[in-house]
Amino acid sequence: MTLSVIVVGLGAMGSAVAFHLARRGVRVLGLDRFTPPHPFGSSHGESRIIREAYFEHPAYVPLVQRAYELWQEMEILSGESLLRITGGVLLGAPESEMIAGALRSAQIHSLAHEVLTASEVRKRFPALHPPETFIAVYEPRAGVLRPEACVAAHLRMAGRYGAALHFEEPVREWRADGDGVEVVTDRGRYSADRMVWCLGAWLPTWLPAAPLWVERQVMFWFCPARDAEHFTPDRCPIYIVEFAPGDFFYGFPELGKGVKVARHHGGTRCAPETVQRVVGEEEVEAMRGLLQRFLPGLDGPFMRAEVCLYTNAPDGHFLLDRHPEHPQVLVVSPCSGHGFKFSSAIGELVAEAVRNDAIRYDRTIFGWRW
Repeated sequence: MTLSVIVVGLGAMGSAVAFHLARRGVRVLGLDRFTPPHPFGSSHGESRIIREAYFEHPAYVPLVQRAYELWQEMEILSGESLLRITGGVLLGAPESEMIAGALRSAQIHSLAHEVLTASEVRKRFPALHPPETFIAVYEPRAGVLRPEACVAAHLRMAGRYGAALHFEEPVREWRADGDGVEVVTDRGRYSADRMVWCLGAWLPTWLPAAPLWVERQVMFWFCPARDAEHFTPDRCPIYIVEFAPGDFFYGFPELGKGVKVARHHGGTRCAPETVQRVVGEEEVEAMRGLLQRFLPGLDGPFMRAEVCLYTNAPDGHFLLDRHPEHPQVLVVSPCSGHGFKFSSAIGELVAEAVRNDAIRYDRTIFGWRW
């Protein structure tokens, strides 16, 4: 009998896992409490950054390089435009965590990049106004993914390869059943050989003993106050600014619905069922203060905001490993706010692990560590 797998959660990770499993001939049941893509978790907001000179750890670089290949392959399979290369600029003090980490990854993996002074950044990318004490790492392969389109493409292709996808069907109970699993929802009871948890912000509910937490983040869209042509994708790359030690914000060029910017971390702890989804005026003004410092041309009308959820591990890395008590269950989360770009490659890795009982990645980075 062909191996059967239940995938719980069909956002960025779950949709990719379902696709890669179904493509390999595995019988897949996917369950989601909503109808993805949806705005209640971590896989929405019209744009996500993809970048190669990964300052968080050099071990991510081979994984993101595979992700680039798989996003391009999914574009061909689905007929959807998912990835747009704009180049990317990382801005910070020369000794900052981000600059030092990006240069380390670039050097270890021989990645194309340039180191620019602040004045060179302002001349080449006039939307950006870093202070003279900053430098930049420019990487030409960075760009933008369309998260809703990516999730939808993975789900559509998973269905085309035979996956059964059940939306609006939250899991109520589950148990390990010998070498397999059993899952109960309001609609039925399902059994399978394996289960993959891609629960995102709902994971701490199912793993209360793990030191994971959910963080409320806000994405903002502003209209340029002047020089709108400076924000077009041919003149403005994606950008991440470490404006104080350990404090970051990031943004995009104008992609048709305003210029999106957001803080990276620094949000309040929350739960997905009770998170405050209304964005206050003080939050808008705090973001505007950063724009006035680093992108003064973007200090125009506020357009809208959306809340996104980060599910964080203590060290900020991913958790991609077997359940500590039930090896037939794989846990594919949290992604600590920087995982979306990897989801195509993580789906492939998980599919291989499910079929071959082998996990092909650096366990010291992505396994249980607490």
